[in-house]
Amino acid sequence: MFEFLSDISQFAFMRDALTASLLCGVVCGITGSYIVARRLVFLSGGITHASFGGIGLACFLGFDPLLGALLFSVASALGLDAFTAKGGVREDSAIGVLWAFGMAAGIIFIFLTPGYTPDLMSFLFGSILTITKPLLWWSGLLALTLVVLFLFFGRSIMYIAFDPEFAATQKMPVRLVNAVMMSVVAASVVITIRLIGVMLLVSLFTIPPLIAGVFARRFSHIVTGAVAVTIVGLIAGLFMSHQTQLPPGASSTIILATIYLFSKLLRTINIRRKNTNASHNLQHN
Repeated sequence: MFEFLSDISQFAFMRDALTASLLCGVVCGITGSYIVARRLVFLSGGITHASFGGIGLACFLGFDPLLGALLFSVASALGLDAFTAKGGVREDSAIGVLWAFGMAAGIIFIFLTPGYTPDLMSFLFGSILTITKPLLWWSGLLALTLVVLFLFFGRSIMYIAFDPEFAATQKMPVRLVNAVMMSVVAASVVITIRLIGVMLLVSLFTIPPLIAGVFARRFSHIVTGAVAVTIVGLIAGLFMSHQTQLPPGASSTIILATIYLFSKLLRTINIRRKNTNASHNLQHN
């Protein structure tokens, strides 16, 4: 632990990785809580893998891969929302097509790109230790936007999310809010791709809110808990990577999944113990 803290104080890339963990903890904790509450886990996976098409296109055309991922992600999210709302297409079917198309398009564009694309593995599996200053700034801006959004409009967002039909009868901007939230999910995907990679990103959006949901019921408490759990998981993964040379993204995922399993186990044991005590009390009475 002392060596880990010493390296953070000495090396700028370690401090950047720690800062990225804190900022992405806020982004993924808030966005992930919304995704899990809306039961959009499969959708987030579709957008994540569709973004790979934008990465491949950007490599082929020679511009920033993250910009390509952002364009593909936002277009996919808004297009999916429009198709399922007006096109009569089932959401799970549309997501499956989007998922496959994005990955296939990315592979084809990368195959057609002349030369070698050195950042490809970092996009697929993440590379928090090579995070750039501009991406840190964008992460901070998105984290601040999400905090403000849910601090001032969180109730309205969740009201529309859980009962859109009634919200529409109350003249609430259902379509606009859904479009904004889909864009936020897409932006969160792009910001965190370099952190944990396309292949593991869904875990960062889903496991922390599930862990927080084991111990909390109110949405605000789940959001706060998910942010804390994500930050702890990312920093623990960074420490594990420092000690073992394992990939930090995969390490964080393993740690978070283990925490979730133990949380569910402890919760189950606690519920059974309470039921047993209640049964014994009834028998004595």
